[in-house]
Amino acid sequence: MLSIPDVRAACASLPHSHETFPFGLTTLVFKVGGPGWSRMYALLGLDDDPPAVSLKVAPERGDELRAAYDAVSGAPHLNKRHWISVPLDGRVPDAVVRDLLAASHALVVRGLTRAQRAELGQRGANL
Repeated sequence: MLSIPDVRAACASLPHSHETFPFGLTTLVFKVGGPGWSRMYALLGLDDDPPAVSLKVAPERGDELRAAYDAVSGAPHLNKRHWISVPLDGRVPDAVVRDLLAASHALVVRGLTRAQRAELGQRGANL
């Protein structure tokens, strides 16, 4: 079962990822971006019991995940069509959660403008 430090380490390993607390000290937000702009790809509720991570997904992938895992739901306070919530209690396998973190990051990077990707040293064909 993934812990909060495990999620932080997984996110820190993703290119151009950084942590912020824009919504207060109980919600850790992971963003990708450069100085002056960034986009969130994961939110981690630090006070949740069990902790839960909210992740951006393509709508059809979110539907698949909600059908496959009873624990996966729409993320609170976010667009339920594009964001899911995954509790870190072992009901969703750790490998799946890690893959979802990377996929959320990649989805957000793909949504950046060409200029923003170039600023990050990425090219559209490589995303």
